[in-house]
Amino acid sequence: MPESLSAAHILAEKIDREGPIPLSEYMGIANAAYYAAKDPIGEDGDFVTAPEISQMFGELVGIWLSDLWLRKGSPDNSHYVELGPGRGTLASDALRTMARFSCDPHIHFVETSPVLKEKQAALHHGATWHETIDSLPTDGPLLIVANEFFDALPVEQFISTPDGWRRHMVARERNKFVAIPDTAAVTNQVASTSGGLPDGAILESSPASVQILGDLSSRIAKQGGVLVVIDYGYDRPGTGSTLQAVKNHMPISPFDSPGTSDLTAHVDFHTLGNIAKTRLLSVHGPTEQGQWLKALGIDQRAKKLAESAPKQAESIRAAHHRLTHLDEMGRLFRVMAASSMDWPEPEGFVYGEI
Repeated sequence: MPESLSAAHILAEKIDREGPIPLSEYMGIANAAYYAAKDPIGEDGDFVTAPEISQMFGELVGIWLSDLWLRKGSPDNSHYVELGPGRGTLASDALRTMARFSCDPHIHFVETSPVLKEKQAALHHGATWHETIDSLPTDGPLLIVANEFFDALPVEQFISTPDGWRRHMVARERNKFVAIPDTAAVTNQVASTSGGLPDGAILESSPASVQILGDLSSRIAKQGGVLVVIDYGYDRPGTGSTLQAVKNHMPISPFDSPGTSDLTAHVDFHTLGNIAKTRLLSVHGPTEQGQWLKALGIDQRAKKLAESAPKQAESIRAAHHRLTHLDEMGRLFRVMAASSMDWPEPEGFVYGEI
């Protein structure tokens, strides 16, 4: 049976047997099946990520990490860790660039998709793979990259009703998946300051993101290093659903054919930053991706690439525009870093509170 049908059947049988399930559980089951079944990245897939748009993206991530590592004194036994590394393209460009600065960390990928693991292995023969962050090394500084990772983690949603706050659940009506308010009242999951919001207002949270960010931050505080999160999201908490689904580069309903589309939600950088601070890390950003890349030298890199490959100049300019322009990925995508207190301040940020 195809994985896409399996996801829909698993969800349908679970709901028919147990009743409505939390949105986070629905999203987790759907995305697990989706990433296990296919390579969703690229023009022939469902979406395109920044590393696939241009080598410039991964190169600048590599320069950014190398600069921190060098200013820290080139610590031995460092580890490059990437969460959800896609095809391995970002790591390939970043590590190639890092090698120019004699920065040659051990390579670790946190990945569950067998399809994507195979793509990564073709580029990174010496890498170590991990199903979860629990098995990451404990013996040296961690240089952690999370590009479009946190957006795919499950979210919880809570909706304001005349009877109080209710958790958003997923039910089945006429053989279709639909979101409905739970019948039970929400007690401690919604802050008391949310009481004045109108009926129909939706609050989102991602307990999975909080758990992972907290665990990684504790590791960095103990071992040294830095985590950079690059994703689309928001700097301040707000209201409204950001849950979305993409299939063949087009938006569809998140409740149509689960397991065949990429389910994501915007990342709450404010909460993630505060979690890192509670682990005594120094938080930098978030800032706009376009601003960050420009501060790291993407304009100069694009010019040099275009000069060295005139026939590719137009495509290089188009990639630069897509990565940095306000109407493309430049503003929607944010960059935030969390570093050990005894590590240098990373480049590319305007310093201040998030």
